[in-house]
Amino acid sequence: MLVMAVFLASCTAGWRAPMESRSERPGHYPSHESRKAPIRAGASHYRVRRGDTLYAIAWRANLDFRDIARWNGIRSPYVIYEGQLLRLSPARAAQSRTARVARRDTTAVAPGKQEKRPAGGVKKAPPEKSSQQKNSTARLAWVWPAKGRVVSVFKSGDPLNKGIKIAASEGSDIRAAEAGKVVYSGSGLIGYGQLIIIKHNEKYLSAYGHNRKLLVEQNQRVTKGQKIAEMGRANDGRPLLHFELRQHGKPINPLALLPRR
Repeated sequence: MLVMAVFLASCTAGWRAPMESRSERPGHYPSHESRKAPIRAGASHYRVRRGDTLYAIAWRANLDFRDIARWNGIRSPYVIYEGQLLRLSPARAAQSRTARVARRDTTAVAPGKQEKRPAGGVKKAPPEKSSQQKNSTARLAWVWPAKGRVVSVFKSGDPLNKGIKIAASEGSDIRAAEAGKVVYSGSGLIGYGQLIIIKHNEKYLSAYGHNRKLLVEQNQRVTKGQKIAEMGRANDGRPLLHFELRQHGKPINPLALLPRR
C-alpha cells in the first residue's frame, strides 16, 4: 500500500488542471482570499491564479481578451492553467521573428501543395468572415438591463466610474442587454460583488455587478432581455446595478448605446 501511494503521488505531481472551464455556482461566494483586484495599468505579465479565466483577466487589465490570447499563443476555447505566466503586452521582437519565419515558410511551399499555417499565424481571415463580423456588430440593438433611476454616470478615465449605476428595489430583475454567451458568472472580482459578464460578439462585452442572485452560469447562451440575475446591494448598502460596456476591452459610455428613455 505504501508503494502504491508513492506511485500515485508521483503520477499526479506535475498535472495542471485547466482553469478556463471552471465556473462558480450561481449564488456561491468564494472566500475573500480568492477575490482579485484590478491588474496594475502597464503590467507586462500576469501569473494565473486559481479561479482565473482569460476573460476575467482581460477585464481586470482593461485589455481585449483576443489580444492576450494572441500574445500568448492561446487558441479557442482559451484554456489557461494555474501558475501560467501570461504576457499582457505584445513582444515586438518575437513578433518580428514569427513574421520572418512565416514569410520564409510561405515561399518554401512546393507548387500544387496546400500551404500549412502555424496556429495563430499571420494569415488574414477570409473576407467572408470579416463581413459576417461587421454585420453581427451592426445588428446589435441594446435594451436597458434594469428598470430604475440612473444615479451614477460613466466618466472616461475614472476607475470608479467605468459604467453606470441603476437604482431600484432589491431583488429587481436584471436582464441581458443583448444576446450573447456568459463568459463569467461569480464573485471573484473585487468591487463588483456577484458579477456576470456576457460576450456579445468579437467587439462588445457587457457586465452586470452587485447582484443578489445569479441565474446563469459560465458558457451559457442568453437571449436579449432574458432575466439573468436579481438586483443586490452595492458596497455602501444601496440596492443598485452596476452596468458596464466594453469595446475591444476598453470601457465605453453605456448611455451612448442604450435607447433613450
